[in-house]
Amino acid sequence: MKALVYTGKLSMEMRDEPAPVAAEGLSLVKIEAAGICGSDMHAYHGHDARRVPPMILGHELAGTVVDGAMSGTRVAINPMLTCNHCRECLEGNPNRCAKRDLVGLGRAGGFADYIAIEPANLFPLSDDLGATHASLMEPTAVSLHAVVMAERALTRPISESRTLVIGGGAIGLLAALILKQKGARELVVAETNALRRATVDRLNCGTTYNPLESNVPDDDHFDLVVDAVGSGATRAHASQKVRAGGVISHIGLQDNEPGLDTRKLTLQEISFIGHYTYSPTDLKASLNMIASGALGSLDWVESRPLAEGAAAFEAIHTGSSASPKIVLHPQNQ
Repeated sequence: MKALVYTGKLSMEMRDEPAPVAAEGLSLVKIEAAGICGSDMHAYHGHDARRVPPMILGHELAGTVVDGAMSGTRVAINPMLTCNHCRECLEGNPNRCAKRDLVGLGRAGGFADYIAIEPANLFPLSDDLGATHASLMEPTAVSLHAVVMAERALTRPISESRTLVIGGGAIGLLAALILKQKGARELVVAETNALRRATVDRLNCGTTYNPLESNVPDDDHFDLVVDAVGSGATRAHASQKVRAGGVISHIGLQDNEPGLDTRKLTLQEISFIGHYTYSPTDLKASLNMIASGALGSLDWVESRPLAEGAAAFEAIHTGSSASPKIVLHPQNQ
């Protein structure tokens, strides 16, 4: 089969790779859409020791089952693999499983013609939902999980809250769309890339600003700050902008550098919550939101053939694409 392979820092190559098979207990899925995630970019930049080249990345996936259980069914894929019997799994929090893995991390991912995966990880699609939008189930669930958990920590509902999202990539934009759908009183997005700010502005998804310039909101202003980048600089920015008694929702994993103002968090009783991926319930709810149109037309998603995947990674790397999400299509070579 054809596959886009991560071969080293800033290097992606189209190769012929052995096709997986529907071994016992697995289903074979023909991939129709595979989104490029920020974590894929993290590997591309040589910053993820867990993703060892040569490796087929890609975990935001949708396609059709062609062999094994559910054969003939169009599906979106839950890429998370867990033990299913530890305390965290049994309590409905498999994202906290100590043995968790992800396709495109410890197992070959979906930037390829096919992937083999457990049937329990497959979510059937309605006839009117295309593969491109269905592949957004996974990143939407990341954002939804963070917003839902943050909402529990807020002293007042999101509809009464001033909210800031740091980062206008896919996770940040999806978080903003979810906050908008929940009726956030005030919604602001911080993004350094002018093309992405223009995309957020076009979607009428709150106001935008460049945090590296002078026209930034006042400090101590926001009830909820969602950090969808996760760098020392963005943690510092979140610390400055959150109000006393507010919540910082931390999704991004860019680095582990200093920046969080723990003294302010302590003196002003600010909640800091780390969020990692999602539960199956978050995935199902996200798929329903996408299918129902709750997040809008999703016309900001850019599609490219898998054969142009290396160029797509380069475009994200250089910031030359205005789209927060590029989805690759193996069948459009």
